Amino acid sequence: MLITHDTRCALDTVVDLVNTAPDDEQAVDGLADVAALGEFVRRNDISDVGTLTERDLDGVQSVRGRFAAVFAAPDPHAAASLINELVAAAGTTPRLTDHDGYDWHVHYFAPGASVADHLAADCGMALAFFVVAGEQERLRRCEAPDCRRAFVDLSRNRSRRYCDSRTCGNRLHVAAYRARRKEAAG
Repeated sequence: MLITHDTRCALDTVVDLVNTAPDDEQAVDGLADVAALGEFVRRNDISDVGTLTERDLDGVQSVRGRFAAVFAAPDPHAAASLINELVAAAGTTPRLTDHDGYDWHVHYFAPGASVADHLAADCGMALAFFVVAGEQERLRRCEAPDCRRAFVDLSRNRSRRYCDSRTCGNRLHVAAYRARRKEAAG
């Protein structure tokens, strides 16, 4: 599957957005306030964003929950329905642009859109491309028992199981190795 630069950026952004949600009641919300939203916008290099407000924060937190539902969708029909709602509510307005040193690419949000609509449109379309290509199963959650982080499996054979092989994957492989060694030692 060919993934353009802007689609890859939108995928990275939606994964980061979904992963800002607290996993449980003890976890910290990564978008707890407007300052955290500002950091998220800067970290993901989101363009055309004005001064952020509490209204923006509320909108982005709402969109975040709907994107999380896409990653949990049991099948492409469910994912498509959720994505259609996100994209339609954002007032999607495709337009070609070349800004900030990037070649021509498509923005799907309307000029002057809120940051929530910006995310819903651009990230929603990036996820839509996966559903259209029959690749919805690549939108996953980490299989580590103590981690539920979202990720997009871009491996050639769709075999990625963990959000990060250096942390979750390695930790589980080491635990399995130690268990085998302990069992072998008797």
